[in-house]
Amino acid sequence: MEITGDGVEKLSEIAPLVAKGKLIIYPTDTVYGLGTSPYLRDSVLKVFKLKKRELGKPLPILTSSIDKAKELVEFNELAEELAVRFWPGPLTLVLPLKAKNLPSYVHGGTSKLGVRIPNHEIALTLIKLIGGYLIGTSANISNYPPPTSAEEALNYFANVNDDLILIDGGPTPLKTPSTVVDLTVRPPRLLRIGALKSYEVLKVVSNAFRRI
Repeated sequence: MEITGDGVEKLSEIAPLVAKGKLIIYPTDTVYGLGTSPYLRDSVLKVFKLKKRELGKPLPILTSSIDKAKELVEFNELAEELAVRFWPGPLTLVLPLKAKNLPSYVHGGTSKLGVRIPNHEIALTLIKLIGGYLIGTSANISNYPPPTSAEEALNYFANVNDDLILIDGGPTPLKTPSTVVDLTVRPPRLLRIGALKSYEVLKVVSNAFRRI
């Protein structure tokens, strides 16, 4: 495993490696993520293997902008309102899948996908450098606590070979995974209570439904 220090100065060197298939552990505003380009099928499968995650469980994608997210999923008025209100930030929106060329392993063969814009300079810079998309699953073994520091992530993957890069960006600010809301159902469903308080999300949702 290659370990690099904090900051963004080395990202221009790291990004081409990730774009070609290397996996990366990186800091976000919530927890450390394990990522690769979502369009690289073999690399996506490595993510599942490293995490010991069962195939069929969708992987979220981090994007660099709302426009990039709209290339992956279908936005409705409520999604637009939530994204403008809370992105960049700790809210994952599950929306109908739009990008038909994503490897099926990413979305688990479903017709929906979770997307988010992280509020973290290192993560955002990396995402922009590799084209606007990055697998955003937590850098842990499935069913174990997500890491909030490089040390915790290293504990999970210390024996991995040099196909994995770890960026040490210090402790994550929020230390809690993102809140997840499924907007493919009506009414929307809160799938996970995370760093963004549920009442903040529900306030926007309830106001939107009052206007209908």
